[in-house]
Amino acid sequence: MSFKLSTGLVSWLGSRCPGCRTKPPWAHQLTHTIQSQPPRHFTTSTPASAIAAPEINFSDEQLPPPNPHNARVVPASPSYFTGMPDFTDSLLNLQSLLRRYQTLPVVAPGQAPRVAWRTLNQYRLMIGEPVKASKYHKIVELLHRLNHIHPALMPADLIEAMRPYKRDIDPYANIPRPGTIDADGRAFGIGRRKSSSAKVYLVEGEGKVLVNGKSVINTFARIHDRESALWALKATGRIDKYNVWALVSGGGSTGQAEAITLGLARALLVHEPLLKPTLRRGESCFIQ
Repeated sequence: MSFKLSTGLVSWLGSRCPGCRTKPPWAHQLTHTIQSQPPRHFTTSTPASAIAAPEINFSDEQLPPPNPHNARVVPASPSYFTGMPDFTDSLLNLQSLLRRYQTLPVVAPGQAPRVAWRTLNQYRLMIGEPVKASKYHKIVELLHRLNHIHPALMPADLIEAMRPYKRDIDPYANIPRPGTIDADGRAFGIGRRKSSSAKVYLVEGEGKVLVNGKSVINTFARIHDRESALWALKATGRIDKYNVWALVSGGGSTGQAEAITLGLARALLVHEPLLKPTLRRGESCFIQ
């Protein structure tokens, strides 16, 4: 459906104002009509009645008690939203202690008190968080650095801060029972490797070796196992100074040879305790 405008209406809409030559006459009439009307408000309420709540009189001491349902619980730790707040607090606390006491004198490497720190699983059980091994390694590094502070100058708060990270039972506090030489001049040592166990008796002699009543050549077919069993004597140059009698059981030939190595080294230290650094440098075994 289409509409056709009359010729007079079209000429009136398209005509220009004789005064300004920019607007048609009907536009001037519409502007005058809008400006002549008084302003209209879209609400009939007064400003005082539009306030949502009454004003609070702070001079009045009889204020209503706070509503506990509207209270917000504030976390005790600022690390609450980190996912692992206990670990983060531990790390930040150790870093703060290191910044505070980093200027204190330290002992030389290897002279710091030996401390058995908690393992990763023990630390996870202590704080109840799934800490990764790489993150716990940062804790251990800080503990090692703090432990190297001179014991005579160690602050009391630092000692208390490091105590939770120590194991409940210190393995380094166990002093091994010193070995003795019996009336026949024999020293005794026990060695274990995997499922093999060896009892070794060492006495001064000319270099004879018996393993389960047989020579070392008949006991171990591989040359590597023979050298491994007598490595403690070879590393210290005592291969022809002592006689060895060993009883070994369990495991394979390699495990038995390495068990004899450890037992022989321990028996050798009973005769000559000063050979311990030499045995360590020779990597014959791990002597505790």
